[in-house]
Amino acid sequence: MGAHHEPIPLDQLHLENERPQRNATASQQDSAKQYEEVEDGDLEDLELKVAARDDRDEAPITPPATSRSMSPFTANPTVDFDGLSWPSAGTLARLHERESPEDAQARLKKLSGAVRTILECIGEDPDREGLHGTPERYAKAMMFFTKGYEENLRDIVNNAVFHEDHDELVIVKDIDVFSLCEHHLVPFTGKMHIGYIPSRRVIGLSKLARIAEMFSRRLQVQERLTKQVALALLEVLKPQGVGVVMESSHLCMVMRGVQKTGATTTTSCMLGAMRRRAKTRDEFLTLLNRR
Repeated sequence: MGAHHEPIPLDQLHLENERPQRNATASQQDSAKQYEEVEDGDLEDLELKVAARDDRDEAPITPPATSRSMSPFTANPTVDFDGLSWPSAGTLARLHERESPEDAQARLKKLSGAVRTILECIGEDPDREGLHGTPERYAKAMMFFTKGYEENLRDIVNNAVFHEDHDELVIVKDIDVFSLCEHHLVPFTGKMHIGYIPSRRVIGLSKLARIAEMFSRRLQVQERLTKQVALALLEVLKPQGVGVVMESSHLCMVMRGVQKTGATTTTSCMLGAMRRRAKTRDEFLTLLNRR
């Protein structure tokens, strides 16, 4: 026979069975304190509420003085006091040269000299017949490629906002976009699709293409370009929601680097109802895929 065990009193059995339950409850309460309740409509604030799993997960915040892009989580205004949208450091000086042909010519001459230096550095002869005048032509072309710095969102819209009793999706698809990658100064080209849900105010359809053109004629990255167009439309119309999708091919991936000619990049920016409501977002994306 084994060792004799005394029976456990009933009151002690009850207490021991109850102790793990209390510990489990306390553990659940402690665990719950690590999280905050987030309502379904607060998706825009989600990134501000949820703590990062590790300090390395959080990218450093771009200082406002150097940032040209506004996200739903930053306070940079879409339109500054000059009516410009995220101007670069030299934008105002370039604008002032419109009234001073001498200064504008001096800028072109300086840029032409830089192009001539590039030709010399790659081993070319800037004075040979085929390259005669190339530095000047390229300087003028570069000023055209980046003319978006000189354009003003308010002038682009030009009061083409109208009161209309319409609260369903408005979509303009397949807007051709040409821009320059700011990392390698080579083009990326593609199509942009813009949609919004009016709040009793609509904008002239051509203005959507003009807004896309203004932001694309700058040194860009596709992610920022997509977001800037969406935020500009949100500022101008105050709609219920905005959605922008862009598909493009980047020559910095085609002509150099990995050299993948078939690769395309798709970016999107959803704001307002497009961001909060999955059904609205799905309707927008479904209409984009219809041909």
